[in-house]
Amino acid sequence: MTANIIYERIKEQADKQNLSLRQLSIKSGFKSPSAISRYKQGVTPTDTAVKAIAGALGVSVDYLLGNTDDMHTNKKDESTVDLIAAHWGVDLDNLSKEEKAIVMARARDYVKGLVDAFESK
Repeated sequence: MTANIIYERIKEQADKQNLSLRQLSIKSGFKSPSAISRYKQGVTPTDTAVKAIAGALGVSVDYLLGNTDDMHTNKKDESTVDLIAAHWGVDLDNLSKEEKAIVMARARDYVKGLVDAFESK
C-alpha cells in the first residue's frame, strides 16, 4: 500500500467528518499540524501514525491500509466501545457500527482532553 492510497483514504474519511487535515493531525496527537499532508507527497506514515489517525477517525487500521473496505473491522474497537458503554450504564444496542465508532472517537477525545488538562497543571 502506497502512502498516496493511505492519504486518499484518510482524506476521504476526514472530509466525511468535516475535518481538515490540519484538524485531524492535531486530533491524532501529532506535533506538526501538517503531518498528514506530507503523505500526499509520498511520505510513508509510521505504524504509530496510522494507528493514531485510525483512532481519531474511528476507523480500523486495516481500512486505512487498504486491507479491507469495511471501515470497522477491528474487533477490539467494537468490544471497547461496548465495554465503555456498559461501564457508564449506556445502551448502544440500537446504534450502527459507524455511530458506535463516532461515540468511541468522542469518548477518546473527551478523556484525552481531561488527561491533557490534568497534565498541564
